[in-house]
Amino acid sequence: MLALLASGSSRSSSNNKLAESENAAQNSNNMSWGTELWDQNDNLAIHTNRGIDALEKYANFLRDRVAIETEYAGKLRRLVKNYQPKKKEEEDNEFTSMQAFRNLLKEVGDLAGQREVVSESLQLQIIAGVTLLSKTLREERKKCLSDGATLQQNLTTQLSSLDRAKRNYEKAYRDSEKAVDSYKRADMDLNLSRAEVERYKNVMTSKIQQSDDAKNEYANQLQKTNNLQQQHFSMLLPAVLNRLQELDEKRTRGFREFIVGAADVESSVAPIIARCMEGIVKAGESINEKEDTFKVIERYQSGFTPPRDIPFEDLSKLDPDAVQDSHYSNSTSNHLTMRGTMSANKLKKRVGIFNIFGSNKQRQIIEACITMKNSLTADGQKEDFSDLPPNQRRKKLQAKIAELQQKISQETNARDGLMKMKIVYEANSSLGNPMTVEGQLNESEHKLEKLKVDLKKYQGFLEKASQVPVATSSPQANRNQLQNGHRTSRHSNGSADDHHEDGDDQPDDAGSLSSSASPESGLGTSHTSLPGSGQGSANENAIGEDTYYETEVETLNPLGTCRALYPFEASSEGSIPMNEGEELQVIEIDQGDGWTRVRRANNSNGWDEGFVPTSYIECTLYA
Repeated sequence: MLALLASGSSRSSSNNKLAESENAAQNSNNMSWGTELWDQNDNLAIHTNRGIDALEKYANFLRDRVAIETEYAGKLRRLVKNYQPKKKEEEDNEFTSMQAFRNLLKEVGDLAGQREVVSESLQLQIIAGVTLLSKTLREERKKCLSDGATLQQNLTTQLSSLDRAKRNYEKAYRDSEKAVDSYKRADMDLNLSRAEVERYKNVMTSKIQQSDDAKNEYANQLQKTNNLQQQHFSMLLPAVLNRLQELDEKRTRGFREFIVGAADVESSVAPIIARCMEGIVKAGESINEKEDTFKVIERYQSGFTPPRDIPFEDLSKLDPDAVQDSHYSNSTSNHLTMRGTMSANKLKKRVGIFNIFGSNKQRQIIEACITMKNSLTADGQKEDFSDLPPNQRRKKLQAKIAELQQKISQETNARDGLMKMKIVYEANSSLGNPMTVEGQLNESEHKLEKLKVDLKKYQGFLEKASQVPVATSSPQANRNQLQNGHRTSRHSNGSADDHHEDGDDQPDDAGSLSSSASPESGLGTSHTSLPGSGQGSANENAIGEDTYYETEVETLNPLGTCRALYPFEASSEGSIPMNEGEELQVIEIDQGDGWTRVRRANNSNGWDEGFVPTSYIECTLYA
């Protein structure tokens, strides 16, 4: 029972509150400034002015926000532009992390676009509307206040007339009272003549008439004032105040609509921004460390195998000359003197002198080197990519072949289209002249033929690269091997003297690094190009050339030192062999062809001089 009573009382209280709220809403709808605030004209004027100022303040707030949004969008776009991958970084785009970063930049660019949309929408829709409303409200308020001031002025004028009529009436009434008293005293005074009494009577009559006229005027002005005042406070002024009320409600309603509209502008781009965030998350989740690791292997894998174990050298079973030859690098620095530094220009000048005084064979080798330089690609690599490790070379060739095949397919489709067009033109000459297609068809055939030639050439390169034995064995692995207790060593002219019993030669390891021509050095001499080398340079070079060498030796100064990272077996003229870990002197740096000119002391107190692959050595140049 108590529970039922409690629930009934709660329901009744809630119903009462609902009824009170409805009554309050109904009362608020019935209330108006004209009736409730009839005497607060000045305060209403101040209130409406503050309301319009608040609306304009909101407009200024939106303008500042638009400026911030615009600046933010611009900075985002500039940020995206500054962090776009450079051209030199394009090769890293295959990694998932770099792809994710590119997608991130794209999504951030889209975010900047959405901020620009917000800025433009706020500017065109909200700020323009607020500015127009504020201007309209100020004009309406000014007119309302002007009308109210006119009404108040009319009422004030009428009140002044009433006050003036009342004062006149009061004065006339007092004067008439005095005149009546004077006449009564004169009528009772027996000493006065009848004429004097009659004069007092006339004055009294005149004053009474003036008093009656002033009284009538006062009554008339009072009636006018009451009528005007009643009309002023019941009709005229409430109408003006109600107009101010409508103006203020219009401002308040506009304020609400503009705030909601600004939020709607923000909400309209929220789904797109959410998709941008989803894109960023998706970009981050697309990063695969294992895939990137595999791509690093794919990019840098050379195809070489690790070096085998270094064999033990039993010095008691080796030929003394071979032992001395295998350690000639230890005494290299003892035979060199520092007599000044020879610049790269002087080294290039030596190439020219060799070209003049050298043998025909040397000039032929130099011409071959120049031809090889001309065959370099735009990025400085050789046309057949022979300067790359075997694995990378095959990948480059396969990519080039795929590119050529795609171009051939496109050009074939274009040629087939031209042929069909030509057939249509020949069947119906009104559609076009077949001869106009003939030139394009010939050009297409020429391009197609050239592409096929290039494809065949690169397929040959790939076939040759696939057959090179060095692709499965690194230069470091092909070090000089001990066979039956003896080492195979090579002299500076690239020939091998076998000190083992069976007399077999070691395989040539430089097949993938040099062609049948000499290194791209400009030097066409053999390895023993200096006097005292123990080689047959005198059979190939003139005496003047030997004399030139002797002069040059006095002035040549090493540019630095280098250490062999891998063993190298010279297979072309102009190059010299070296052992892993051997120290040599650098006398000419790499000119961009992949070869460095070095020298070392030989067993005959002379010099061995020639070229070795730059990638096989670690150079330390003098300051």
